[in-house]
Amino acid sequence: MVDLILTTFDWVPETPRGYVRDLRVRWALEEGGLPYRVESVPFAARNAEHFAHQPFGQVPWLTDGDISIFESGAILLHLGNRSDALMPADSRGRSLAIEWLFAALNSVEMASLPWSIFAFSGYARETLEWKRLDDFLKARLKHLEPVLAGREWLAGTFSVADIGMVDVLRLVDRFDGLAAHPACRDYVARATARPSFVKAHSDQLAHFAAADLSKADVKS
Repeated sequence: MVDLILTTFDWVPETPRGYVRDLRVRWALEEGGLPYRVESVPFAARNAEHFAHQPFGQVPWLTDGDISIFESGAILLHLGNRSDALMPADSRGRSLAIEWLFAALNSVEMASLPWSIFAFSGYARETLEWKRLDDFLKARLKHLEPVLAGREWLAGTFSVADIGMVDVLRLVDRFDGLAAHPACRDYVARATARPSFVKAHSDQLAHFAAADLSKADVKS
């Protein structure tokens, strides 16, 4: 019996595919060698049960026996406690992994997400609003760059901190936002070359592509 169940949307539009946050969880599960299955909830109609698991109507959430966990960072921490491949065994390493996971989802994503939404939207970049977002992100990357230039992984060995940070930076890299930060860019490339990421990414794309086929079959 597989206890771990990852729940994500049954379908999303093309643009966010490959970046839906269930990818972080898929990656961790693959990296940790933890057996799991994927279940879906409707993208278009979010019911009371959905909100009971995820109060904001988002995805993903993870079911582990009688425990239901939402927010990708909380899920990554939970999985880090389930697999030595996801969290250093020593107390200093664990502390580093935890603080850098929080840094990824707070200090860096706080700057990268508004920037990325602006970039997604296609708004002109010659505006004061864009300059403020761009300057905020560049300030964060400026301080992250020397950290990543001096180490392979944030906590010494690969951990949930790297899954969180890489997925945050990956979205910036999609819009060439790491061009002036080679250590950040190389870090993303190094992490996304790992077989566990490749499989997780492929599986997410296949999941949503299968929904496209189902929709086409219904229409026909």
